[in-house]
Amino acid sequence: MQFNVKQRDGPSRIGELLIDNKQVVTPNILYVNTDRFKAPNFADIITTNTKGRKDKPSLQIPKQSIHLTEDTLKDKSGSVFIVVNAYQLFQQPRNFVNFIVELREKIGYQKMIYPPSIGDPTNLALLSYMGIDLFDSTSAIIAARKDILLFPNVKHNKNDIQELPCDCPSCSKFTGKPSDMKFQDILNHNYYEILKEIKHIRNAINQGNLRGLVETRVKADPNLTAILRNLDTNHYDYLEKRTPITSNAKVYANSKESLLRPDIRRFQKRVIVNYKKPKSAKILLLLPCSAKKPYSFSKSHKFFRDKLISSGNPFVVHEVIVTSPMGLVPRELELVYPASSYDIPVTGVWDEDEKKMIRTLLTTYLKANKYDKIISHLPKGIMDFVEDLLKNPEKTCIDRPTSDKSVEKLAKVLKRTVNDYDQVKPQTRLVNDMQGFASYQFGKKTAEQLLKDCSIRGRYPYQKIMHNNTQLGMVTKERGLISLTINGAKIIVKSKKYWVKIYDDFTLKGSVFAPGVKDADEGIRIGDEVVVIKNSKLCAVGVAQMNGDEMKESSHGEAVKVRHKI
Repeated sequence: MQFNVKQRDGPSRIGELLIDNKQVVTPNILYVNTDRFKAPNFADIITTNTKGRKDKPSLQIPKQSIHLTEDTLKDKSGSVFIVVNAYQLFQQPRNFVNFIVELREKIGYQKMIYPPSIGDPTNLALLSYMGIDLFDSTSAIIAARKDILLFPNVKHNKNDIQELPCDCPSCSKFTGKPSDMKFQDILNHNYYEILKEIKHIRNAINQGNLRGLVETRVKADPNLTAILRNLDTNHYDYLEKRTPITSNAKVYANSKESLLRPDIRRFQKRVIVNYKKPKSAKILLLLPCSAKKPYSFSKSHKFFRDKLISSGNPFVVHEVIVTSPMGLVPRELELVYPASSYDIPVTGVWDEDEKKMIRTLLTTYLKANKYDKIISHLPKGIMDFVEDLLKNPEKTCIDRPTSDKSVEKLAKVLKRTVNDYDQVKPQTRLVNDMQGFASYQFGKKTAEQLLKDCSIRGRYPYQKIMHNNTQLGMVTKERGLISLTINGAKIIVKSKKYWVKIYDDFTLKGSVFAPGVKDADEGIRIGDEVVVIKNSKLCAVGVAQMNGDEMKESSHGEAVKVRHKI
């Protein structure tokens, strides 16, 4: 049995499992196949304690499965780790989360986890998100025995519904009342539902938005919500190091769980720890978010920017957007995921968790980044809980931020305030902004080295970092990060971060594949810009397709997609 990971989204992944000379995609369902319960014809893989079917790859479950102990984990030759007490653990959210996280950390990235008897349409997304690869149809059988039809967001007893809310092949053939359904009718329905859900999950992983699916599914059961909250609260590091730094997926922040997303928390942390405000900016302008992202492409922010540009000295002002769930978004980071692609329900009402998050971030940010003056164009709903954190703010929002009165006042206050300062040249501010951008991505010291004696060329959002006539890197709207040239990589490699070392005898023709990786920076995340080193010398630059730990551990798969090589 051979297992290869092909796609990652947080701890979840799409894999290819070769079993009985047949290829199966994971995550997937092991359909129980016995004399009493026959696996459906559409099953990709079956599980049995008897002789399997010739037309289906099968996995025979041993009588003795593993417990998580040091002794059982010494032999890592197997491909599947079976959680023998999964059903009991699943009833204890904290213990279950701790167990699965510890198991995954100990067995690494190249092994599969299989918890028997707990997978159903309501929880498959969450379990996959945690890093589980294989499930079985036991829950579907047990539910059918209890006359329960399974759905992703609800479970219906056949006697409690008047009509079937389903058109699966099993239900579409049934013409009677739901209460007349037989065991096999319900079982067939349940089989189709777990198949449909596992396909939803694989599509979500490929699209990079499994987390969004999870947040909708956990609402079906308080136990699932408790599991997700325990995972988010107690195992941020586990989630963060497996979560890509970039994505094309849209972030729909529709619930409290969105505030704890690892990609959002990482963004907030980098703004506070890595980011450095533009040196030339003396005035802080606080703005509300917009529905359209990036903000500067929205109608409202075009109004704000028009007034700023016409103020007479616009580059002395630094715009920072105050928003949930992101917290604070400096204007120059609006292209960065997930700030570039999130959406929230707009009610004008902020709950206590959002207020606490905004207040904490704003307090910390203002301690690290000093301004002479603060102009607030935030609506009353936000100012009510942040005004005490601001030093003598001048408020320009009269009613709505986009009303004529508010925009006119913003224009007047900007013109009056910026005239107290020397003119800041556009090129000076462009370089300062790029330093902040590079600080977010690479850290402050590395950003200073990269931008030393440089200029910025190109029209926003496509901007090049130039040292004389040599290009070091470029920011694009699509990726939202700095993509380096070889010349830029020569500077980054000196920082001793974001490096991947390949074996001296490894011939680099295209991408760097895991078998060629000798060592890698543990801080690397999927999507990061990385430098490739061979024989202690820079040989390439590209984008990480695995995190640093997985690169070192893996024996197959693409580790770095190379952009330029020497």
